[in-house]
Amino acid sequence: MIVLGIETSCDETAGAICQNGQILASVLSSQSIHNIYGGVVPEVASREHERLLNAIIDETLKQAKIKKTDIDVISVTHGPGLAGALLTGVSFAKGLGLGLEIPVIPINHLEAHIYANFMADPSLQYPFVCLLVSGGHTQIWLIKKFGSYTLLGETRDDAAGEAFDKGARILGLGYPGGPEIEKLGKEGDPRKIAFPKALMEKGSLEFSFSGLKTSLLYYMDSFSEKTDVSKPDVAASYQFAIVEILVEKMKRAIDKTGVKTCVIAGGVAANLSLRSTLEKRLKGVKILLPDLKYCTDNAAMIAYLGELKSQNNKYEKLDFPIYPNLKLAK
Repeated sequence: MIVLGIETSCDETAGAICQNGQILASVLSSQSIHNIYGGVVPEVASREHERLLNAIIDETLKQAKIKKTDIDVISVTHGPGLAGALLTGVSFAKGLGLGLEIPVIPINHLEAHIYANFMADPSLQYPFVCLLVSGGHTQIWLIKKFGSYTLLGETRDDAAGEAFDKGARILGLGYPGGPEIEKLGKEGDPRKIAFPKALMEKGSLEFSFSGLKTSLLYYMDSFSEKTDVSKPDVAASYQFAIVEILVEKMKRAIDKTGVKTCVIAGGVAANLSLRSTLEKRLKGVKILLPDLKYCTDNAAMIAYLGELKSQNNKYEKLDFPIYPNLKLAK
């Protein structure tokens, strides 16, 4: 079976081909045009997807050395994400599916991030605990089996990735903020400033990052008056606070469930400090870290999950809608 995956949920335009669990090609174009705005502009993202999609899919097929007529199934992200961006990708997929007379499978973007871990290790066994952490989501899930997921905890306000992006803006850094803060923080002392860590009371699996962001804002208001602290120290300390919260909550989730396998998923999963801290602190636990190229938005995970759903006969009628606020489970 050959599956074409299409991803346009935010500011990455991507296509990929999956065959028998193997990614034959994965092509991605990040919309750098948003850098000048310090964040993603939804209307601009939609127009960029529309401009790029044909070329992206053509290049994907070329790299996979297949023709359009070789495709058996198309899978496409239908939520969550930006409404216009999702609509662009879904409309393209439906049109191509109609033309080729093949099924089109709607994919939950969050679920695809989780299943990107199976591309890193196909032997991954259920159940496992997943820290799903990105610009729009910070959640901990118990993954019992395919299609059976229980939410253990989530953020009450900002996501961790959003905290990185907004923190970078406060520090005068570029977008996306996570890599910028990580880069600057390498030169600083992560324990120089004790930024607050919310909802750390015993047993809580909930997150909150809005207070941390506000604390950074107030700190930088008087930063010019400080002579013993550098901006790399601030970046390192801010990142340290975010990572400490994520790792502590993950440890609690593992203790609560008794599950000894954990994975991380989403864009923030690419943060090297988070990865190394998880490996140091979670003793006696199997930790699976996805390939860096599959942490951020990509179509390989969409194609992979599409093939899995096809194998399990998870088809839907072609009139399926987009869901900008789609949840992983009720």
